Amino acid sequence: MGWKLRLILSTALAMFVAAGGWLVFSQSRAEAQEVHIQPRTHLTGPATTGSAERLRVDSDLVLIPVVVTDQQDRSVTGLGREYFRLWDQKTEQTISHFTAEDTPVSIGLVFDCSRSMADKLTRSRAAVAEFIRTANPQDEFSLVRFSDRAELVQGFTNNLADIQNRMIFLQANGSTALLDAVVLSLNEMRHAKNQRKAMLIISDGGDNNSRYSIREMRDRLKEADVQIYSIGIMEPFGARLLSPEEDAGPGLLDDIARQTGGRLFVVDDLNELTRVAIKIGAALRNQYVLGYVPTGEMRDGKYHRVEVKLNPPKGLPPLRASFRSGYFAPAN
Repeated sequence: MGWKLRLILSTALAMFVAAGGWLVFSQSRAEAQEVHIQPRTHLTGPATTGSAERLRVDSDLVLIPVVVTDQQDRSVTGLGREYFRLWDQKTEQTISHFTAEDTPVSIGLVFDCSRSMADKLTRSRAAVAEFIRTANPQDEFSLVRFSDRAELVQGFTNNLADIQNRMIFLQANGSTALLDAVVLSLNEMRHAKNQRKAMLIISDGGDNNSRYSIREMRDRLKEADVQIYSIGIMEPFGARLLSPEEDAGPGLLDDIARQTGGRLFVVDDLNELTRVAIKIGAALRNQYVLGYVPTGEMRDGKYHRVEVKLNPPKGLPPLRASFRSGYFAPAN
């Protein structure tokens, strides 16, 4: 049974348990801009500053970050505004604001230190180190570890040595309080300095020891302007007997990430951890921001669902857009 089938089954199980590198493509038209599919290169100079790249409502303007990838999960840059279409509450909107900038990010690292991670800690630490290495000079990081309980190990800092030193002393033991760790990291986001916010979860299983429920965690995610990426370290099928919570782990991680416009990367070979971490770093650095003033009544205090579709230029492979599923509109 492949991991994709396991993910489908695990998603269903998670819902039951909850009851709750690259190539460059150019267009043939003379006036068209180049579209690039390429990896992130490490920045040595100051980060670009500009518009706020996060989903939020500023006056009557809604800003939504969008990540575009190809079928091999490579970041696609260079697309123009005309290749995007956007709907708010099923009403198509006019995109009046469009940027594609690499601005500083406040990133919360959420690291699984439960007993089952014992033989995976070394590779997982190395993946985090490589992920941090792709950071902008103005990025900042926080670190939450979790096993029996969630603990804030390091508040936001742009001194990367602080994070690296804390990672060295993490040990594996106990059960898994994943939901509590996500909520704790979201709480720490209140102290973030950058307008863009993201979270990276590294875990090998589901939740079996949290105080917060899946529904409570989902409610927190709806209210937060945080994009979440998850690395799910899965056991090869049949390698060991999994508990229902562990088997539901991929579905839970996928649910958390997709709700925020991020995604889950499943890893069943520890040698792939670093490559996946680099790929996530590239996704965070290559984002489009679509802005619009909603037509109709928007200041209703309700949750608005958002949909983004791509109409890419001819000659490109099939592309995928990842974006946050919605936002809470302000009330009059």
